[in-house]
Amino acid sequence: MFQDVTSSQQNLDQYKERLEKIGSEFELGLFVHILTKSIIWILLFVGISVFACFLYLRYAQPIYESSTILQLRSDNTPNKLLNFQSIGGEESNPIPQAIEFLRSRDFMKRALSKLPLQVGYFSEGTFKSMESYTSTPYTVEISNSVPSVQGIKIHIEFHDKTSGQISFTTNEVNHTFAFKENLWLTTPFFSFKVIIRDYNTIADQQSIVKKTSFFFTINSMESVVSQCFPKLEVKLLSDAAKTIRIAYKGANPVKATDIVESIADEFILSDVERKSESAEKILNFIDAQLDVSGKKLHDAEASLQEFKRANPSHENEVVASAKASRVSELEDKIVSNQIQVELLENVIKKVEMSQSIDAYNLLSILAGTEYELAIRIPVDNLQKLLVKKEEMLYEVTPNSETIKTINFQIEIQKKLLIETIRSLEQRIKDKVGNLQSKSDELRANFYSVPENELEYAKLQRLYNINEKYYILLLEKKTEYSISKEGNVSKNIFLEKPVVPKNPVSPNRTVALSIAISLGVFCSLLLVFIRYLLHNDINSLHQISKQTNSSISALGIIPKYKKDIPVSQLLVDKNPKSLIAEAFRSVRANLQFISTEAGPKIMAVTSTISGEGKTFVAINLAGIIAYSGKKVIILDLDMRKPKIHLGFNVQNIKGMSTMLIGKDTPLECIQHSSLENLDFITAGPIPPNPSELILSKRMDELLTYLKESYDMIIIDNPPIGLVTDGISMIQRADYPIYIFRAEYSKRNFIQNLDRLYNENHIKRLSIILNGVDVEGNRYGYYNYGYGYGYGYGYGYGYGYYDEQHTKTGSSFLKRFTNWFKRG
Repeated sequence: MFQDVTSSQQNLDQYKERLEKIGSEFELGLFVHILTKSIIWILLFVGISVFACFLYLRYAQPIYESSTILQLRSDNTPNKLLNFQSIGGEESNPIPQAIEFLRSRDFMKRALSKLPLQVGYFSEGTFKSMESYTSTPYTVEISNSVPSVQGIKIHIEFHDKTSGQISFTTNEVNHTFAFKENLWLTTPFFSFKVIIRDYNTIADQQSIVKKTSFFFTINSMESVVSQCFPKLEVKLLSDAAKTIRIAYKGANPVKATDIVESIADEFILSDVERKSESAEKILNFIDAQLDVSGKKLHDAEASLQEFKRANPSHENEVVASAKASRVSELEDKIVSNQIQVELLENVIKKVEMSQSIDAYNLLSILAGTEYELAIRIPVDNLQKLLVKKEEMLYEVTPNSETIKTINFQIEIQKKLLIETIRSLEQRIKDKVGNLQSKSDELRANFYSVPENELEYAKLQRLYNINEKYYILLLEKKTEYSISKEGNVSKNIFLEKPVVPKNPVSPNRTVALSIAISLGVFCSLLLVFIRYLLHNDINSLHQISKQTNSSISALGIIPKYKKDIPVSQLLVDKNPKSLIAEAFRSVRANLQFISTEAGPKIMAVTSTISGEGKTFVAINLAGIIAYSGKKVIILDLDMRKPKIHLGFNVQNIKGMSTMLIGKDTPLECIQHSSLENLDFITAGPIPPNPSELILSKRMDELLTYLKESYDMIIIDNPPIGLVTDGISMIQRADYPIYIFRAEYSKRNFIQNLDRLYNENHIKRLSIILNGVDVEGNRYGYYNYGYGYGYGYGYGYGYGYYDEQHTKTGSSFLKRFTNWFKRG
């Protein structure tokens, strides 16, 4: 158990060290190798992502966007033709006000009230509901609905072309009401009437899905505004061109288009109404004054005619008329100037008492006076400052320095406006005083005029005053009527809203791109994690790179993918195969380890079971026996013997019985089917294999065997598990350490270093077993998976012959083995 904990800690330390060195020691070949072996996972991740994307696109609610573009224009052709200043004036920058007006809930409520949104119609599917809007095959008229049923689903089922029923739930109580087509039905919750427009569509829909597939909702205007308000977008397109874009996103394309069109139409209509409001008030005032003035004019004319009939002849009529006309003219001017004084005083009060100034109202008060243009300039300047203040409040706080500066400018402009008005007021009062003096002087001259002359002059004067005032009112009414009618075409559509054909969400291209990217990202993340966790030995280069010793490499042994025979001896079955050539290469390289004459001892070991030391020992013995030398194999792995299985014989006697003196070598030596190749099995498993291997009888046995054999090959136990075989490795002329590609771990190399440095086994050499040379497309890294013989895996899977096709394991076993090895 302590060994397992130590091994786990070593693996963890290796992973940490590898992660720290990932930038400087990144092994591209290994990464590509793992990437290639993970292609199934990559395809699986991408496939799952694409499938999830398909489900999302299939069942997600599509969102459509409809939009229009408006241009705010200030042209007023009738006013230009008449050289007449519009009573509403011209706004300095109408765009911010227009945008905020369009965003207001009150305006949206006004626009949506023009659409059929009181009742919402839906078709209920398995995963989502679709709004029918105007394409519904039936309509429901609602009246006197109570708040408790507003917004809830009211399911409707049609029995035939003329009848059906509705059902809904309130306060966990179910309610059902039958109805007849086109007849009003009163319920405790509301009164309704159902009109069937297309029963064939209804029948088709109910035959495909469940019969309660239709439902409708009763909506209050406040709830409709609350639902639609977040989906509305109003933004500035071009300040220079004064264009704004109105867009709405919704699940129904026709409804989205209708909402945008209704908002745009109502904006144009409300703009006309707002601009015409001042003119409408003045026209109403003028109409009222015309009635009064007309009556006064008629009375004056009647009095004058009555006086002439009563006094057919009178002296100095011409002189009296001239004097009367002069007096009348002076009195007209006095009255006119007094009216202007009152108007100016009214303006001063409005300016002093109001925090915000409405230029339109001030100018409507001064309309028609000779001082209208003089007052217009400071009023417009004040209006511009107020508009600028409102715009800045969207960006800064009321206590900011910018707002304080603007407030200061506003106060200065108000004082300047008041002083200008007071100066005009004083000038008019002085003028009234002069006119009054002249009028009094002229009236004094009438004291000597006969009474009839004075009466006639008075009547004539009253008639002239009323006549002039009446004509003035008629002229002003005509001007303001033209100005009012000239506001109809101020704002125009640059782009009409159209019904969208394709949804803006979900975007198929974007969704698919994200799905594929997510699948690839997860796949690469998996590959990267597998790269970090990859701890298998892949190549001789990797061993030499990580070892701290100068250890020779005898060669590699390729995998054998065809079912190997029970004997595990392959070199005699196909001497020209790739695996036979690999063992010949190892045999040739042995001469570089030792060139001394005489019998040799070869000790084969590995770190753990399953690395193929028995397979290598048997086939290496066979290839050496092919060269004419006598070879014997000794099975010293007495804890887990395999040689007897390799040669398909019984393990009744062998090394264990010889070392205890029970049997002689001649009794234990067995002959294989291959000439010059003999073997001794391990024998029964002893309780003390280490002591037997270190005994004197072992030395005597080796001495005895050297007399008859040229090569003694010892199959030692794995030294990573037990130390039984170290003494034989130290004694061997050819100590060989076996690693298995994609099976042996990197920390096994430490055992190799320990044998070389601590046990001073300087002739130690290595063989890399189980290399997938067919899959070696990316250098020394790309070695295959799925080795399956010997310890822990049984016989029959793993090696291959290049002349045969792959047989053996099922797809499930190969896939499971691939995943474990990957």
